[in-house]
Amino acid sequence: MPHIQPKTTPIYQTSVFAFDDLNALEQYFEQPGQSYMYTRYGNPNTDELAQQVNQLEQGAGAVVTSSGMSAILAAVLAVCKAGDHVLCAEEIYGGSSALLSQELTRIGIRVDFVPTADTYSLANYVQPETQLFLVETMSNPLLQVFDVQRLAQETKREGILLVIDNTFATPVLTKPLALGADMVIHSVTKYLSGHSDVTAGVVVCKEQEHLQRVQKVMMVYGLNLSPFDGWLAARGLKTLRLRMKQHSSNALVLANFLQQHPKVEKVWYPGLEEHAQHALAKQQGQGLFGGMMSFKIVDDTEAVNRFMRALPTIPFAPSLAGVNTSISYPLGSSHRSLTPEQQQKMSITAGVIRLSVGIEEPEELVAELEAGLAAV
Repeated sequence: MPHIQPKTTPIYQTSVFAFDDLNALEQYFEQPGQSYMYTRYGNPNTDELAQQVNQLEQGAGAVVTSSGMSAILAAVLAVCKAGDHVLCAEEIYGGSSALLSQELTRIGIRVDFVPTADTYSLANYVQPETQLFLVETMSNPLLQVFDVQRLAQETKREGILLVIDNTFATPVLTKPLALGADMVIHSVTKYLSGHSDVTAGVVVCKEQEHLQRVQKVMMVYGLNLSPFDGWLAARGLKTLRLRMKQHSSNALVLANFLQQHPKVEKVWYPGLEEHAQHALAKQQGQGLFGGMMSFKIVDDTEAVNRFMRALPTIPFAPSLAGVNTSISYPLGSSHRSLTPEQQQKMSITAGVIRLSVGIEEPEELVAELEAGLAAV
């Protein structure tokens, strides 16, 4: 058979790999990473994805998981055990909040949520058992931008780890490890994969010690990603830089359009000069502001329904970051698990709509939103 050298990594759609003999098996255990045994432990496709994301985030290594949620789980369980304490930003994805407060508390990990006003002064929240602080580069859904360098200085001072969910920003805008974070997580499902056809996650670590622990948790808990999803995500990742530039460019056009529209009461987008962290976002995001925004119309669910139905092609799809624009409704989807008091405190009201801006022509998107708003 001739020597074959494919330009793109083939899909290793296998659950297990064969060995020549017992010597080959011993070599597998003595020289980790030189060969493969079982796809739950490792596979060329998921390893390729991990290496590519790690290269972008400039870490010591990365571990790919089955979803963004399992990436958060792996990161927390890598450093926490029963009796330990975790801090989490108050403004965070509802799923992250539910995982910490409803599930990890059941296995003895205590959780406290830090109000936004106290994000950079943790002394009153850190306890002897506190292990880490989890926060997003840009919060979901109201795009609060956090100063990763300041957060890193504060967590170092308090002797805890800083874990950053960099899903909204991506390493094209912000590299948290270079700014002092200890671990970075992504829902690869979103921008890294980018085409709304993969469910995956990744944890990138600054230190080998944490990397080995995350790897162990992934293997033992069975949080691994399938080979085909690994291959698809690695394929999508190749266009990340191009996509993020277009997402950001389109989003700025739409934010400016929405801001001046009489039926829009408020727009949350870091690219707007009125945004409270605009200067930080510009500096930390290399002049790009990402493709995510939220805006508020009248607090009436029927008005929101009319807006959604009047959009010619933009779908109501409770996820984000695909090449096609979509809208979501935080109150009824991503932040549904929060109490009414928490929702109110975070300003997530009935009229708030989250917009994931795609890479279409901006003029088309403006016309779409115009049609939707005309029905409100």
